Amino acid sequence: MTTQAKQRILEAFQIGQLAEAEQLARSQLEQQGGDEDLLFLLALSLQQQQKFQEALPVYAELARLFPENSLHVGNHATALRDAGALDEAEEAYRVSLRLDPANTEQLLNLGMLQLQQHRFIEARDTLLDAFAIEPDVPSIRIHAARACAACRDDQRVDELLKPWRSWLPLEPDEQFELAMLQLMLGDANSVQALLEDLLMRMPSHLQAQLQLASVYERVNQLDLAEARLQEIEAGQREHESDDTVRREIAHQRATLAVRRGDMAAGRALLELAGPRTPGDYTHYFILAGVCDKLGDLPGALRALESAHALQAEEMRAVVPDRYAPDAPIIPTAVGRVTAQDFRAWPTLSAPDASHSPVFIVGFPRSGTTLLEQMLDAHPKLQSMDERPFFNVLVDRLDDHEFQFPRDMYKLDQRDCDELRKAYVSMVCTKVPRRWDTQLVDKNPLNMLWLPMIHRLFPEAKIILALRHPCDVLLSNYMQNFRSTVLAMACESLPQLARAYVTAMECWLDHVEVFKPNVFISRYEELVADTVGQTRKIAEFIGLEDASAMLNFDQHARDKGYIATPSYAQVIVPVNRKGLNRWVRYREALAPALPILQPMLDHWGYSVDAPV
Repeated sequence: MTTQAKQRILEAFQIGQLAEAEQLARSQLEQQGGDEDLLFLLALSLQQQQKFQEALPVYAELARLFPENSLHVGNHATALRDAGALDEAEEAYRVSLRLDPANTEQLLNLGMLQLQQHRFIEARDTLLDAFAIEPDVPSIRIHAARACAACRDDQRVDELLKPWRSWLPLEPDEQFELAMLQLMLGDANSVQALLEDLLMRMPSHLQAQLQLASVYERVNQLDLAEARLQEIEAGQREHESDDTVRREIAHQRATLAVRRGDMAAGRALLELAGPRTPGDYTHYFILAGVCDKLGDLPGALRALESAHALQAEEMRAVVPDRYAPDAPIIPTAVGRVTAQDFRAWPTLSAPDASHSPVFIVGFPRSGTTLLEQMLDAHPKLQSMDERPFFNVLVDRLDDHEFQFPRDMYKLDQRDCDELRKAYVSMVCTKVPRRWDTQLVDKNPLNMLWLPMIHRLFPEAKIILALRHPCDVLLSNYMQNFRSTVLAMACESLPQLARAYVTAMECWLDHVEVFKPNVFISRYEELVADTVGQTRKIAEFIGLEDASAMLNFDQHARDKGYIATPSYAQVIVPVNRKGLNRWVRYREALAPALPILQPMLDHWGYSVDAPV
């Protein structure tokens, strides 16, 4: 191929005349068949015109003619992937990587293919291999974070994305992916800023438009969400409409209808649209909630059955080892510290109650978020969205062959001081700390980490949120949890009952051993006598005036984003809607009641019909 001919083809590429570049390459190939550069330019022009079936044999010819060239073999793999031949694409990627093991582009391609096939663990490992080779490339960190998110490895997602602000601006699709990951981590303000910036640079980015509308709803800006959806729909009417977009708009409109109290409209929109993808269990969780509010209990239970079945399929791909026959239902609750073990712990110095966090614990859906928002409304307290900080601290100790809770006695003064520093450091990365306030750490299943809490903060005030166990079970069963532990526990009501009893037994055993400073807050009493109960909580913590806690709903609205399933409930005043919901579902709950009975007896709750 002459330099002049090559220049003409490249110029056609540069000005976007892909069809002309294709014809020029074909014309030259008639004279110089088998020329590497011509074949590559032809294949590239076809691919960029989305003529994938035509590009495939050209890439295949390049790989055949130049089998030792990793680039050509990898391009052939991508062409196979674009054509839907995923198994053949994977094998070609592996051949390319055998030729060039450090080729991060091909590692990225293989990892994205594995994600496409829902082979989440393999994708995570592949993309982390790319990160290990080139740790400073934003695109690699973002794609690796996406795979870790699919595996519910949120702590690693957080670590991978730490320097994200220094990467901006990114290519539109990468910035969109970054925004989605930040949303998963609960940083809605950053998500909103990322999406608004992306749309300023590329107003036609439809996924960003849709996601921004959803974010507006999550931060309680319903009018902005509605306006954004109207803009998207207007644009869709001008162009050929996309079924995927129509379904997403319908789902968002359903959410807005429900937020505004029009349950019938929400249900109609959801049922007309149907699930967005074959595995869209979120659709069924939302539909179940709407059916419940409309009083259609059979409809709610049918939707929940579909939701949990689809979610279980995903969990088996994400955490297959947790489905072993002998796998514990709540792994953290397996080990226990006995009184004899505790006597072997060395005596150490630690902060007093006023310099320790206030911990809110309890089985999820027991009213922990309501308590957190009440405390956060007080000017002398500061809360944060729940974070698994104690899980992270113990994971760090696992690197030193430390097993929780068996090896707690090994922690000396230096270890505990360093762990407290690490805890404070993690807190400061998640919330702008106001040092004139006392921290409130709300994470329901921190009840399972009581040995570590007591070792680091033995004088801490702990509030245990209690609610009728049947209401807790029903509310959990209706939730779409991101946590693998909770998602798996909720697969059936009997399994959820076993998880509840296991967690409570673990808590009660350790309370007997450590005798921590605990206030028991019953949801039913908090709803019935909010003023009296908030006063008691304030006295327990050491606050003189509890009145600010009564304005929690306005405070929550002012905060915007609240990363909890009950975000729409905690921005309204206390009401009795959450009391005794379980009674309507007594028949469905019947198989779980014998399992729950020990905890019903212990906490003094009855399953007799309430008056």
